[in-house]
Amino acid sequence: MNSVMVTRIAETQWQAVADGRIVGHGDVSNRPDGRLFVSVDVWQDTAFDRLATAMLADLPAPLHTLVGAADLDLKSRWEQFGFTVGRREREYVVPTAPGVTGLGTVSPPPEVVILPGAEADPGRLCALDHAIREEVDAAVGWRTMPAEVVPSPGGSMPVDLAKYAVAVRNGRYVGLVRVAPIRRRARIGLIAVRADHQRHGVGRALLAHALGSMHRSGTASAWAEVDESNTAGIALLEGAGARRTGGYLELVRS
Repeated sequence: MNSVMVTRIAETQWQAVADGRIVGHGDVSNRPDGRLFVSVDVWQDTAFDRLATAMLADLPAPLHTLVGAADLDLKSRWEQFGFTVGRREREYVVPTAPGVTGLGTVSPPPEVVILPGAEADPGRLCALDHAIREEVDAAVGWRTMPAEVVPSPGGSMPVDLAKYAVAVRNGRYVGLVRVAPIRRRARIGLIAVRADHQRHGVGRALLAHALGSMHRSGTASAWAEVDESNTAGIALLEGAGARRTGGYLELVRS
């Protein structure tokens, strides 16, 4: 068999060819927070090494990749190229039926109102986003969050307000939940509460609102990802009947 030849065929794609046949390809994606994630899919072992070598030579550090927690072989391959574990993430399936979650009778804390994102003020929601980012960065770091509150290209407001619900206390925006519909199962991308309003049931009320809305629209379950260091987030989901289905490792090459 002839040696594997790797070509960058597009800004974000590489292709490996041997004996005139495609034997693998690599991709890079730029996340909203600026992180670059690489992935390689091959049909022979040597193609992985050639693709990874070519991609790492072309791309600036730091680079990230996601690996299934049980895929030790793929983890080992990336480690040979200098990647190390940056974070560990659990994946959950979350039921939406109130009889299963136990959240059907949950009410917001005193003086707190849950406001659908479509009724929220875009500027105030954006300000809440920035405040939460600053608080998370000062504590565990935003890298521990599995999803972003994505700004619009102009940076002035979230992309789709309909995906959000906001907790408002005495006129102040203090928490949010973001849900993205994906086929028949929605994804809970983020639940976050301002630091001075945590541990008062605001996050639980936001989750109850989100799951209740999904149930009424005919969505039987949602899925969510939580960093393993986020014990409060894990407790919140598992307390609502979430079932762990797997997990991922985020590997980083500095």
